[in-house]
Order: sequence, then C-alpha cells, then structure tokens
Amino acid sequence: MTAEAIIGIIVGVGGLVFGIVTFFRNKKSDDSSEGRKDGTILTELGYIKSGVDDIKRKQEKQDEQNLKFAERLTSVEASAKQAHKRLDAMEGKTERK
Repeated sequence: MTAEAIIGIIVGVGGLVFGIVTFFRNKKSDDSSEGRKDGTILTELGYIKSGVDDIKRKQEKQDEQNLKFAERLTSVEASAKQAHKRLDAMEGKTERK
C-alpha cells in the first residue's frame, strides 16, 4: 500500500468516526429539545383542561340558577293568575251593584 492509500483510509475512517460522534451528540440534543417541547405541550394541555373544567362548573351553577328562576317564574305566574281571577271577581261584584 502506498502512503496516499493509507492517508485516504485514515481520512475516511476519521470522517466516519466524526460523523457518528456528531450524529449521537445531535441526537441527544434533539431528544432534549423534543422533551422540552413535549413538556411544554403537556403543561399547556393541563392549563386548557383546568380552564374547561372551570367553565363546566360555572355552566352547571348557571343551569341551577336558571332552574331556580324558572321555578320562581312559574310561582309568580300562578300568583298573578290568582290575582287576576280575584280582580275579575271584584269587578264583577262592583258592576252588578
């Protein structure tokens, strides 16, 4: 073998080793970066879930309040109906006299 062939082999092997080392170093860096991204996404999803849960609780309270208002309205309507009947009866008695 000639000196040129030996130098060529050494350079080729050195380039291969350098490429492998760089690949693993970048892979570790990429994994770390991807882990941070995943952690950020999971944290944001947690905040969103918490916000949705708060909205659901508020909606349930609003539904309960609306039900109470509907019950009160029904009661007021029944009372008004009775009052109108009494007024009509009173008007009928006064008109006859």
